[in-house]
Amino acid sequence: MGIVVNLEGGKREAASIKDLIDLTASDMGRVNELILSKAGSDVQMIPEVANHLISSGGKRLRPMLTLAAAQMFGYSGDSHIKLATSVEFMHTATLLHDDVVDESGMRRGKKTARMIWGNQASVLVGDFLLGQAFRMMVDVGSLDALDILSSAASIIAEGEVMQLAAAKNLETTEDEHFAVIKAKTAALFSAAAEVGPVIANASRTDRTALRSYGMNLGLAFQLIDDALDYGGSSQDLGKNVGDDFREGKVTLPVILAYRRGSAAERAFWKKAIEDNVTDDAGLEKAIGLMARHGAIADTIGRARHFGEIARDALAPLEATPQKSALIDVIDFCISRVN
Repeated sequence: MGIVVNLEGGKREAASIKDLIDLTASDMGRVNELILSKAGSDVQMIPEVANHLISSGGKRLRPMLTLAAAQMFGYSGDSHIKLATSVEFMHTATLLHDDVVDESGMRRGKKTARMIWGNQASVLVGDFLLGQAFRMMVDVGSLDALDILSSAASIIAEGEVMQLAAAKNLETTEDEHFAVIKAKTAALFSAAAEVGPVIANASRTDRTALRSYGMNLGLAFQLIDDALDYGGSSQDLGKNVGDDFREGKVTLPVILAYRRGSAAERAFWKKAIEDNVTDDAGLEKAIGLMARHGAIADTIGRARHFGEIARDALAPLEATPQKSALIDVIDFCISRVN
């Protein structure tokens, strides 16, 4: 299936996170060492399953946010390494669990762990990684950081259940969808950014700024993912284009196209999403209906809006290389559709 729609009327040079990568390179080297160490276990299957996903790429964006946010406020210890590793383990655990819930076959261009080792192993190794994440948080000794990350873990789980409860429900409102992605995706971005100033003993105002930045960046990131599923490439997504459609996920492009469509179009969506009629011809028709009603363009517009809120959250903070790099991340996330 090779349907690719031009989302924004022409390809522009993509924004880059090179500055963020360069600023955090030394610390990320230590994070990667800790990841490999803490993913180890005498139980053979645990490192096999964990390393399958850990070694499969991914931008490691969330731990880099933690490291840059700590640097931004002059932190000079090493607790940010453990917190960044905790963040990455939380993210990896949610991916392992996600792929079971969604019955996904591909992740980051490779077979998902569940396709190789089965659902039970994926869930249990995800649980192990969460346990290791919490051990590292406790090692750091910051109750504030532990509170932020443990709260995020609970919120993410709630988001997963909310999404499950809303599965295939075409009457889902835009507000309800935002509540799901705020919990499921944005909460970890927010926590990852906020623990940086926390460990650096920055002011409450600084903490609030980074929390808001992370939350709105996460919302923008997820909305762009939603748009890419109907008009990106497998390389951009790390999964098959159209997976959301085939899995019957009610994302924002679907919500908008369904609400704006005719009675006949709504009947198509019900048949596709609720009755699982999601072949290639159905996907092609879905993309056509989204284009007709501006559903993908408006999803991107919502993402840009949240990106601007994230940018404004950082605006009052002192100019630093880290601040500039964090702003670049906003542009990078949104440029994936350009």
